[in-house]
Amino acid sequence: MTEFSKSIDNLLMPNIQEQAVVLDLFAGCGGLSLGFEAAGFRTVGYEMVDAAVETYNNNLRGECHNQFLTVGFEYPKAENIDIVIGGPPCQPFSRFGNQMGMEDARDGFPVFIDAVRRLQPKVFMFENVPNILGRHKWYLDLIVHELMNLGYYVEYRVLNAVNHGVPQNRERLICVGHRARFQFPAIERRKVTVAEAIGDTMHSLEPKDKILTPRQDEYIAVYEQKSHCVNPRDLHPNKPARTITCRNLAGATSDMQRVRLEDGRRRRLTDREAARLQSFPDWYVFAGSESRRFNQIGNAVPPLLAYKIAQQVKKRITWNRTPRSISWRKWFLKICLR
Repeated sequence: MTEFSKSIDNLLMPNIQEQAVVLDLFAGCGGLSLGFEAAGFRTVGYEMVDAAVETYNNNLRGECHNQFLTVGFEYPKAENIDIVIGGPPCQPFSRFGNQMGMEDARDGFPVFIDAVRRLQPKVFMFENVPNILGRHKWYLDLIVHELMNLGYYVEYRVLNAVNHGVPQNRERLICVGHRARFQFPAIERRKVTVAEAIGDTMHSLEPKDKILTPRQDEYIAVYEQKSHCVNPRDLHPNKPARTITCRNLAGATSDMQRVRLEDGRRRRLTDREAARLQSFPDWYVFAGSESRRFNQIGNAVPPLLAYKIAQQVKKRITWNRTPRSISWRKWFLKICLR
């Protein structure tokens, strides 16, 4: 184990202490929920992919329901849901997809907005690809307008996970709705490197079936020459990783995630190495075949980034709770007399 893996193994252990319940829509394997559970919140998840649901339920305290969500879906009324979070499917807006936006059947934003409308949480948060700020900015504006009409202040910002302790350059648009105030997590100057995350395994010759063949090396060399690549796309030990995706984990493509071994050969990443670079603890076990595990890891929100956001949400919930416990006059005098 590395010091980094030891630290996230402890830091991201679920530690439920808060009364507020988090509803996680399009929960995937639980990257967002893990961050919120580590911050003290109980979670309830909804996800349609069987293997991801199994992973969530095997690792987290909350329960994830295997469910395809639609507008009008009835969420459990017994739950005290104060926070709604989620990652509406990003394929409609990804630069690697067809970019059909709201015309794509996988667009999950109508479901997310409907849940906020009917549950009226104190805070909501969704994440998506930064590309939604490009040719689909008009659709993001429409989403924000709909959510503001429900009585929320809505703020969004593109956060790079590498600025929040994750050993990977990964930009995501984070949008938060609240009724008073919210601060995004502060940027951390120190960057965690690949070696700090997976230095204990990255030079291993195992598994042998992950070592690139001479033909694959030739294929990569041609790609890098044609694309005028100055630095090889190998992971560099002294730098954070480039973005982890399903495509560059599961596929033996020219853009595959790989490490250079001490004998000069190169090897594709294992699922555990990919999980570490996404800031998943070593105790977090992924269900399903290798390709399904890679898909879960590549699609996830880095749990450490989710934890940093959840800590800010926690401050918001605590601040919101204080004035309600006593009259505003007593609360105002209490503040003034400190």
